[in-house]
Amino acid sequence: MLYYLAISLTIFSNIIYHVTQKLIPPKANPFLVLTSTYLTAAFLSLLLSPVFKGKEKFVFELSKLNWVGFALGIAIFGLELGFLLAYRAGWKISTAALFSNAAVSLFLIPIGILFFGEKLTVTKVLGIIFCLIGLWLLG
Repeated sequence: MLYYLAISLTIFSNIIYHVTQKLIPPKANPFLVLTSTYLTAAFLSLLLSPVFKGKEKFVFELSKLNWVGFALGIAIFGLELGFLLAYRAGWKISTAALFSNAAVSLFLIPIGILFFGEKLTVTKVLGIIFCLIGLWLLG
């Protein structure tokens, strides 16, 4: 159940994400937009943290955090700012995410193989070919 619920949440949230990114007023300061975004995300994260709480107290749970959370924050900041600027530069909502995600997939396949022990299969090779064709058609 969680398997499908999680991917459904990412799909739904991605749709909302791109629609709202496209609707950001062109003259709004991008960094203030991101600040309001992260304040909202921080509030929701703190509010919902008990859903996945461990058996320990909150302070002990904080001690389990490491550098990855901060690196993820930097990555999300770049992702958000990148799409915000891409839409302002004229990218279409129907192609910006598709182009970006296809390119990301091409980079993640070798990363998965080299660092996470994933296997290169015929299906993945076909996926690479289709991604390259898609990027060529979009470009």
